[in-house]
Amino acid sequence: MHSYTAPHFARSVLVTIDTQNDFTLDRAPARIAGTKEVIPYMVRLLEAYRKNELPIVHVIRLYQRDGSNVDLCRKQLIVEGSEIAAPGTGGAELVTELKPDDTVMLDADLLLAGAMQPLGDNEYVMYKPRWGAFYATGLEAFLKQRAVDTLVFAGCNYPNCPRTSIYEASERDFRIVLARDAVSGLYPQAETELGNIGVNLLGTNEIERALT
Repeated sequence: MHSYTAPHFARSVLVTIDTQNDFTLDRAPARIAGTKEVIPYMVRLLEAYRKNELPIVHVIRLYQRDGSNVDLCRKQLIVEGSEIAAPGTGGAELVTELKPDDTVMLDADLLLAGAMQPLGDNEYVMYKPRWGAFYATGLEAFLKQRAVDTLVFAGCNYPNCPRTSIYEASERDFRIVLARDAVSGLYPQAETELGNIGVNLLGTNEIERALT
C-alpha cells in the first residue's frame, strides 16, 4: 500500500455484487457455493457504511426470459427455459439480510432502463448487463458526481463479476479494497494478482476500524 493506492474511506463507496437469491440460497437454480457463508460479513459492512452515511451500491444481474439481454455463455440455458434472476421474481431479489428494509422490492423496469433505484438513504441498486459493473452502465458518472475515489467490493463469486468489476475500477484509477472475508470464490493466486495491481485486501474487522 502506498499513497497512490491507499484507500480514502471517507470518500468511499461499498459495492456489493450479485448477492441475489438465485445465486445464494440453498437449492437456488444458480447457487454459488460459499456465498451464503459470507453474508454475515457483508451485513456488517453494510451496517458500518449506513452508520457513517457513506454511499452503498448493490449491483445485480437480471436475465430476461427470452434471453435477449443474456451473455452468450448463458443464453442457451435461459432460452431453453431455465429461470435465473428473472425480472420480477423472488430469485432476482437481493438477499433479504442485505436490504435496509426487507419490504423494499426491486423495480425491474426501472433497473433495466439503466436507472439507479434508491433503496434507502444514500443506498442504491443498479443493473449491469455483463460481468463488469462499469460496462454499459452509469456507475462511473454516479461515483464522480459524489466525489468517490475509493471502491470497497464484496459479494458473489470473485472469479466472475467481482474480479471483472475490480479490474474495470482499476482501469479508471479508483482506489480499491476487496473485503476478503465478504466475497465468495476468492483463492490464493487471485490475492497475489490483486496485490500486483494495487488492490488492498482487507478483512471486515479492518474496514470497520478504518471507518471509525
